[in-house]
Amino acid sequence: MEKKQGFFSALRGLSPSRSRGRSRSVSPARSSSPMKALSWGKKKNNTGGGGGGYYLAQPELSVGRSGSLRPVMEGPDPDEEGGGGGNVGDSKRLGSGLGHWVKGQLSRAPSVAATAVCRRNDLRLLLGVMGAPLAPIHVSSSDPLPHLSIKNTPIETSSAQYILQQYTAASGGQKLQNSIKNAYAMGKLKMITSELETATRTVRNRNPSKAESGGFVLWQMNPDMWYVELSVGGNKVRAGCNGKLVWRHTPWLGSHSAKGPVRPLRRGLQGLDPRTTAAMFAEAKCIGEKNVNGEDCFILKLCTDPETLKARSEGPAEIIRHVLSGYFSQKTGLLVHIEDSHLTRIQSNGGDTVFWETTYNSSLDDYRQVEGIMIAHSGHSVVTLFRFGEEAMSHTRTKMEESWTIEEVAFNVPGLSLDCFIPPADLKTGSVTEYTQEERGKNSSVVLSAAHKAKVAALENGSFEANR
Repeated sequence: MEKKQGFFSALRGLSPSRSRGRSRSVSPARSSSPMKALSWGKKKNNTGGGGGGYYLAQPELSVGRSGSLRPVMEGPDPDEEGGGGGNVGDSKRLGSGLGHWVKGQLSRAPSVAATAVCRRNDLRLLLGVMGAPLAPIHVSSSDPLPHLSIKNTPIETSSAQYILQQYTAASGGQKLQNSIKNAYAMGKLKMITSELETATRTVRNRNPSKAESGGFVLWQMNPDMWYVELSVGGNKVRAGCNGKLVWRHTPWLGSHSAKGPVRPLRRGLQGLDPRTTAAMFAEAKCIGEKNVNGEDCFILKLCTDPETLKARSEGPAEIIRHVLSGYFSQKTGLLVHIEDSHLTRIQSNGGDTVFWETTYNSSLDDYRQVEGIMIAHSGHSVVTLFRFGEEAMSHTRTKMEESWTIEEVAFNVPGLSLDCFIPPADLKTGSVTEYTQEERGKNSSVVLSAAHKAKVAALENGSFEANR
């Protein structure tokens, strides 16, 4: 118990009686962020190491100043006019946020003010893309794994079922995993934009001191509820799911909901939630073997069904495909690498078609037992954001990286309640659908950046390196 003293002392803030001391109708501008209680403290973690940790109080969710929720874009968030915290309802058209970020990358001036603006835009892109991405499809952690069957079953399917049976056994066993009702994880991370490539030039960030450091906490509870909060570089991103709705809050966009079916958090699949991971690959196929970082692995591939892709698409933004691949060690049976890629097509009215391909590659390391469950305590992700269209000179490729370590993990936390997963206060039944229809009207046109050639010219002049 001594090892978790800081964690359980923080847990007292989760009591419903304490969390309801104030009305949820208090103005978001005066609401305190749950991350204000997230401060570094000296304590021991459950792995026996000494490192820093977080003390967590009850999540206190807020909404944007508009009081309404906007559907989440999976990828870079649209930026706001002037970069300020304006009205969520006044947010700009699809793709404009990343356009502003690329503009900043390609036209940087060696001044203190420009450096601060570029750093802010870098951080927004990092958090928007890597902060709280979702898994491709809806699965429930309570769904049983398919019965291993060989007769009248394709070899690719039966092999995948066998690999998942081995993975479940290696992760702690189905009986022990089914006994888990909720879970908590806390960790540290570093994010950096490591590379920017255009049609004519590639610029790399060789200064590791430019990485943004921070931490995160993740709560999960059956059935299908989760809440994550990240604090990086002075910015806080929150996302959650109450089992029926997925939402996300950023300081620059406020709160907005996710389209399509409820899906798990991808961060949970990165070695923190073996039961949901096994359910995610339940319909996958074994497509072969590959050596990953010196370890022979089986590859399980999952393709998102057309109905889910259609439900996640909106207006001019159409999600064409989303593929998830898991690499399971032949030696240990554990998941050691996970890769997913989704392709989005954005068609402007009477304009060019632009494609965005986002690829995540995550390596999972340092598996250790926590209460009998095998948990990956460190990892590294490389995210590539590729923009391409009809003109080859407009192609850009951005590479981002994240390294993380897990400081503390606990299961079946006493006192954790449904209150921790309540969506933003102003969300009402039916408001999501109504707002989605409104947003489709607002986002019916997409303006591609007319200044792209000027940005490329700025890169050729070397201004990007000025602040690297």
